[in-house]
Amino acid sequence: MAERKSFLLRLDPVLYRALRRWADDDLRSVNGQIEFLLRHELRRAGRLRPRHGGPGAEGAGEMAGGDDAPAP
Repeated sequence: MAERKSFLLRLDPVLYRALRRWADDDLRSVNGQIEFLLRHELRRAGRLRPRHGGPGAEGAGEMAGGDDAPAP
């Protein structure tokens, strides 16, 4: 499994409560919900490769650009 990076994220309390409610609705942690949203938007913007082959698939989730650019 790839190494995960940790960092501090400061959020407005109103934003955090909205994320918490959404995460609860989706049965995720707030951290999981933020990661889900970031992945979704990065894929939508063409900045992250789509996942193929499910979790742990080789190359899944790598940043686009350079040698990691998505195939045409």
